[in-house]
Amino acid sequence: MTLLITVIALALIFDFINGFHDAANSIATIVSTKVLTPFKAVLWAAAFNFVAFFIAKYFSGFGIANTVSKAVLEQYITLPIIFSGIVAAIMWNLATWWLGIPSSSSHTLIGGFAGAAIAASGFGAIKADVIVKIASFIVLAPLIGMLISTLITIMILYIFKKVNPHKANQWFKKLQLVSSGLFSIGHGLNDSQKVMGIIAAALYAAYHKNGIDMGIHDIKNIPDWVAFACFAAISVGTMSGGWRIIKTMGSRITKVTPLEGVAAETAGAITLYITEILKIPVSTTHTITGSIIGVGAVKRLSAVRWGVTRSLMVAWILTIPVSAALAALIYFLFGAMV
Repeated sequence: MTLLITVIALALIFDFINGFHDAANSIATIVSTKVLTPFKAVLWAAAFNFVAFFIAKYFSGFGIANTVSKAVLEQYITLPIIFSGIVAAIMWNLATWWLGIPSSSSHTLIGGFAGAAIAASGFGAIKADVIVKIASFIVLAPLIGMLISTLITIMILYIFKKVNPHKANQWFKKLQLVSSGLFSIGHGLNDSQKVMGIIAAALYAAYHKNGIDMGIHDIKNIPDWVAFACFAAISVGTMSGGWRIIKTMGSRITKVTPLEGVAAETAGAITLYITEILKIPVSTTHTITGSIIGVGAVKRLSAVRWGVTRSLMVAWILTIPVSAALAALIYFLFGAMV
């Protein structure tokens, strides 16, 4: 019972860290364009992160949580595996936050979960097709975001080409509140469910392997308290900010105007809603980064700082294997003890 409580607590801590790690995704552009102060921006984003709970519960469901929990075959899921995966994910998230690298909380969690399972039972313990599908969106999510943001930017520039630039700028500052809210809802829908899937797997393992009955006998039946706790944790984490990464997202990739902020955030939100329908967990970081690159490239390709972008992509590619290796090491060191 102690290990189960520890795993649930660590999962919610990871969710909290995810919130402040990814706060920059939702608010970087509205802070950099001075639409809101950083404090007001994180409150705005946190509120919409929590609104996502009600949308998922009453409309879209928790399909992404089910996908995450299926990354490892049910018969191989144990509490020590989940413990090792979460600890590895927390370590990688804190390291990338400290370095100011907007890496994927989603992929570090999946990598840690899979890596610990491989360490315990070999490659036969994971569902390769699920892992490959999730990993493929390391490339696909930013590309989709970039394509959509490019199209939206071109369309906006055409529609507003005869409008006074100052007047248009004021309109788009107000519209940024809407677009950042939409993106924050997408962030809440996507990222909270990943931790829900991990907690569901822990409750399932506790019942089938340890005889602890917490009301979940099937990994698909996620209790309401798990959903509420995960959405609340990520919202509180978002309110804690993520100032190191905000600088990278808001200005180092490309200088963003209110018009471009609206286009990037709207494109990011659309991408997240598409993946929500497909029940595929993706990185909100990858999505918004691709969208920001798209709006920058419309001005001119040189407006995008490609050196920064390449560094980000290297971190993205390394996230799953490094998290998996770290989780495997933690399992070998502590798996038998927990």
